Amino acid sequence: MATVSALGLDIGRKRIGVAGCDGTGLIATGLETLHRQSFGQLVADLKHIAQARQAQVLVVGLPLTMDGEEGFQARQVRKVAESLRRALDLPIVYVDERLSSVEAEQLMRAEGHSVAHEKALIDRKAAAIILQRWLDEHRHR
Repeated sequence: MATVSALGLDIGRKRIGVAGCDGTGLIATGLETLHRQSFGQLVADLKHIAQARQAQVLVVGLPLTMDGEEGFQARQVRKVAESLRRALDLPIVYVDERLSSVEAEQLMRAEGHSVAHEKALIDRKAAAIILQRWLDEHRHR
């Protein structure tokens, strides 16, 4: 079985949730939440994670509208993702991330976490959900 090494990104205005997967490409796990300060710092942090995990692809959640359209938010995410693609020299795959944050919040409530106080954890979980969707799709091809 071929190994898969991908990073899932949930790109928000203030934070970016980062997820990785096991070598088999079966299970996505939230790794960390990066606080967006400067683009240079973001690139340095992601480069470090990507190298450590030997990432071959960035899986980015695209926040489509409920109608499946690309609105303002999706265009902002694409802009950041394209800049990261060039800076990190890694291909990008976009995944429809509708409701991934809602799903992450539901998982957290089920685990007894406070949703209001753990935004960074929501971002990590949302990134893991995004990556998991891609892994599942990727595996069935």
